[in-house]
Amino acid sequence: MDLRIIIEKNIPFIKGVLDNHARVEYLSPEEITAETMRTTDALICRTRTRCDASLLEGSRCSFIATATIGTDHIDLDYCHRHGIRVANAPGCNAPAVAQYVFASLAHVIDRPLNEYTIGIVGVGHVGGIVERWAEQLGMRVLVCDPPRAEIERNDNFVSLNDIALNCDIITFHTPLTVNGKYPTHHICSDGFLNSLSHKPIIINCARGGIFDTQAVINALETGKIANVIVDCWEGEPQLNPGLLEKAIIATPHIAGYSREGKIRATAMALNALSKHFDLTIPNVAQGIAPGAVQNVTLQAIAKSYNPLIDTHALKASPHDFEALRNNYNYRNEVAEVNN
Repeated sequence: MDLRIIIEKNIPFIKGVLDNHARVEYLSPEEITAETMRTTDALICRTRTRCDASLLEGSRCSFIATATIGTDHIDLDYCHRHGIRVANAPGCNAPAVAQYVFASLAHVIDRPLNEYTIGIVGVGHVGGIVERWAEQLGMRVLVCDPPRAEIERNDNFVSLNDIALNCDIITFHTPLTVNGKYPTHHICSDGFLNSLSHKPIIINCARGGIFDTQAVINALETGKIANVIVDCWEGEPQLNPGLLEKAIIATPHIAGYSREGKIRATAMALNALSKHFDLTIPNVAQGIAPGAVQNVTLQAIAKSYNPLIDTHALKASPHDFEALRNNYNYRNEVAEVNN
């Protein structure tokens, strides 16, 4: 059995699946080092493992799968130059993140949901579900996605300035990008926050660096925004204590932590690996719905998940951020509501 695979040990629903096909080691992120990677053919990881030259130089690795949507922890240019195939899990936890958004709002809003205008920044897998559910729940919906707007060239999209001027709730669902035509790093900046008109609720369950943390704190202190809901933090697992204190809902990067989402992510990583190495392995996602339910109510979503429990745990012990993530009791996604 010549194939050697390292799997980050905190990835659920994967232990034992590959053990008959390769020599498998289950390691913590701290144990995944240049030395352990040197004789490794494949790596399955999460966001805590930085995959770049310092980890991969001199290794025989030809394949990396991340059981996450994002790839900003992977140096894609390096991998491309060195013939390392990279696979991620787009959309795997999108229903869970949408569930998080509306479950959080259920505990924050002070009037019927259909009296709010929601602005969605980034309309990919997650943003698309948030858009569909928001419309179904009677909200006025504005969507901002400059890359899509440039390609699709229709009137469905508005500018970030339109979002700032017209929305009571603003939720971010973009990847984290620093370069390119439409960078998202600190997209929620002093300039954006100072242009707000409706004292909105602002939500970040995308990437920590989307927020300019100090700018968000300033906007809370000056009353430019009413409340902030934070699941993703700049510099995590180290948290800004001021933002942690002021956030009405504050959770340890678990918005996408549903049982179904984790199974989808693991299945997508395994499927990509099996194709790369021509392996035949079991389907771990059998019986799991591929995407979000069609029909929801706010009551059903609120019943399916209470983010205040996770908020209390994080605020009580912020230094346990990683432990709260790694030992999270995966929730079930909201079920279909039959009309």
